Amino acid sequence: MHFDESFDVVVAGFGLAGGMAALAAAQSGARTLLLEKSEVPGGLSICSYGAVRSALDFGDAYAYLRASNAGRTPDDVLEALARGMCSIEAQVRDLARINGAVVRSSIEQDVLGDGASVKKRNRGNYPFPGTETFYHTAVVDVPGVDVKQAYPWANGGPGGPMLFKVVHDHVLRAGVELRLASAVTRLIAAPARREVCGVAVSTGATTRRIAARRGVVLACGGFEANAEMKSQFLEGQPMLNAAARCNTGDGIRMAQDLGAKLWHIWHVHGAYGFRHVDPDYPYAIRVKRLPDWFPGEQHEVRLKMPWILLDRSGRRFMSEHQPYTQDTAVRPLQHFDPVTQSFPRNPAYLICDDEGRRMYPLGKPTSNDPGVGYAWSDDNLKEVELGILKRGSSLRELALALGLEPEALEAGVARWNALCDRGVDADFGRPPDGMAPIRTPPFFGAPVWAVISNTQGGPVRDAQCRVIDAYDAPIPRLYSAGELGSAFGHLYLSGGNIAECMVTGGIAGRNAAALPARNVTVLAPSVP
Repeated sequence: MHFDESFDVVVAGFGLAGGMAALAAAQSGARTLLLEKSEVPGGLSICSYGAVRSALDFGDAYAYLRASNAGRTPDDVLEALARGMCSIEAQVRDLARINGAVVRSSIEQDVLGDGASVKKRNRGNYPFPGTETFYHTAVVDVPGVDVKQAYPWANGGPGGPMLFKVVHDHVLRAGVELRLASAVTRLIAAPARREVCGVAVSTGATTRRIAARRGVVLACGGFEANAEMKSQFLEGQPMLNAAARCNTGDGIRMAQDLGAKLWHIWHVHGAYGFRHVDPDYPYAIRVKRLPDWFPGEQHEVRLKMPWILLDRSGRRFMSEHQPYTQDTAVRPLQHFDPVTQSFPRNPAYLICDDEGRRMYPLGKPTSNDPGVGYAWSDDNLKEVELGILKRGSSLRELALALGLEPEALEAGVARWNALCDRGVDADFGRPPDGMAPIRTPPFFGAPVWAVISNTQGGPVRDAQCRVIDAYDAPIPRLYSAGELGSAFGHLYLSGGNIAECMVTGGIAGRNAAALPARNVTVLAPSVP
């Protein structure tokens, strides 16, 4: 087992999970190498809103996670995540001291509101036991730092870059060696025991073998950008990627190579969105993120959603505004019709009128790539000129532009307007005050597709973040963190992946650094 160089701990992937893993390992005294496949850091985490899901009570948090995962995730894994959520606010505040970042919890931000509204805003997404224990913690400012200049390639939520900046500064101060544009391609393991000894790393045309004397942490994300994996693991086709071109399932393949067991592969976090007309634009563009609402409290929704979705036959088929639209709305679009041998809802067709077009930007682009960022216009007219949105002076004209039967589209809109007049969506239960009729010409529409924000599946990990093999034994010296094999196996919890990145990153990094070091042989550089 000869290597070109060696470290105590090697971490693959520099999003929040990888950053926290590398930081924890370095703070534990391990010489740590952090490798990132992309030429820029941040992964998918930097595109988030940066809301770290936090909890007041361990028992309540655990009860909620247990219910929302429907028996698909072991109790001890959920217990570890729940405990981490209970301490995450204090951890974020402690981390923020490095650059004077300002941290606020949602409880603190709502302190001037009435008690009832505060309580409602800080719950989980669903009425499961323990839901009221949850709230969010976020970095709201980094004094003296313009994160748009620090990370100009990051196009997403406002809080993600600020939270990432805090972790990034710690990684640099801790002496972690960071290498960008360096992809981990294989795990190197001792054949007899499948014990992980190091990694193969590709940097440009060069491949190096790097030893990990103590352990390896895989924090390299999911498989949103791997078309072959999506076609095999997911029912709906196509399933478009919203942000992460480097998330090609590398960690899944490497862990499988050593016999890893997989879980939650079907579970994706996503909604529906637009395709850019530029074939070189690499991402789908998700629809605007409307505020979530709590089941049973539909009557409290106030923001109008100006569109409906029709399938290829011109019929509505779902509530376009679900309690957590950006998580579960992707699911109905995956329906397969065995009669027509097609996915008749993918694409679906978003329809609105001129009043709806004026309400707010209909799309929200996300990316973490130099030179890729796209800004959606406030009035949606740029997208009309580009051809992302089609315009028609009448519904019939719009139908022809979209390739739909005019009579079917007119009937679908007429049915919707009748429901709006009654003030009740008797078909699919959309919140009544969020309904908006479609009557004012010109009319606008676009095909919208099933869009993945991120995948949740991957190699199974235990409460210690060890990767588990097909026979339920840990693969020696191999750990995972973050989105790669997430604990969320049924329903997601908003802000949950961000919390999970920080919690599991810390656990994986500390545990890898605590292992006894192996002796390795490093090849001497050749002398010309």
